[in-house]
Amino acid sequence: MQLNRRAFCASSAAAIATAALPAAWAQSDYPNRPIRLVVPIVAGQATDILARVVADQLGRALGQPIVIDNKPGAGTTIGTDFVAKAAPDGYTLVMATSGGFAVAPALYAKLPYDPIRDFAPITNLGTVTQTLVTAANAPWKDLPQFLAAAKAKSMSYASAGIGTTSHLATEAFIGQTGIQMVHVPFKGVSEAQPQVISGQIEVMFDALPAVLPQIKAGRLRVLGVGSAQRSPFLPDAPTIAEQGVPGFEAIGWIGVAAPAKTPAPILDRLNTELRRIMALPETREKLRTLYFTPAESTREAFAQFIAADLAKSARVAKAARITAE
Repeated sequence: MQLNRRAFCASSAAAIATAALPAAWAQSDYPNRPIRLVVPIVAGQATDILARVVADQLGRALGQPIVIDNKPGAGTTIGTDFVAKAAPDGYTLVMATSGGFAVAPALYAKLPYDPIRDFAPITNLGTVTQTLVTAANAPWKDLPQFLAAAKAKSMSYASAGIGTTSHLATEAFIGQTGIQMVHVPFKGVSEAQPQVISGQIEVMFDALPAVLPQIKAGRLRVLGVGSAQRSPFLPDAPTIAEQGVPGFEAIGWIGVAAPAKTPAPILDRLNTELRRIMALPETREKLRTLYFTPAESTREAFAQFIAADLAKSARVAKAARITAE
């Protein structure tokens, strides 16, 4: 009886080990086919360009092609949701953006995905600062002068639309400074910028790549950048925090994420390769041309970063009573 029991235990252990082999083999053999990288933005924009740079380098490192799949729409939520529902096998990834992972979840009560529950963050890739600009011929020369004027009378601000990053950045700014401003939303930056350049609307926050050409052309003036440190692309422009709004920070970011429950060994390998790629001189040079600041991180740190940014966006949206349908 003792012998039979030992034989049974040995047989059971062997069966369990054999059952586990396919999953273990799949991970050790990863990747053995092309990987899809979903870009929830239209082709040609900064997120798409960055994705193609990363895909080229990552494909070489992994020995398999990385196929870019643009799935734009609904403020990046269509492509993001597609990946949330994909198989957690490491063969479908998403360019995770602040819009899809922090802004939209803070505004929409019924998103089809949860940015925390449904994803396994891999690493951050880069950040882009929100920049407060005004017309080049505006009477205020710096942020303190603008704040003094805004406390004396109500000002207006433009945004690329209700619930956009520029909208939330301005509401966060209003909340920290205590000024009153009237929101004038537009359907995108191309409509909003001319109104600020002409002086019809006093100010707007927008991503640095979108406003830098107008700044260089002498049509817009920088009142402050929203990053914690001065931007290397505008080294003479002070941050908003150093001009009397301590702790203020407004940035956009782009990283890479996989569906939740993707095996940890696969996530670890992707994290290692992507962080190595972000350290390459050619990658950093490409980010420089896009006015992005490189930002690589561990999986754990990126997950914490996303959670913190989502919480911040939710606080701003609640305080400003911003909701979206």
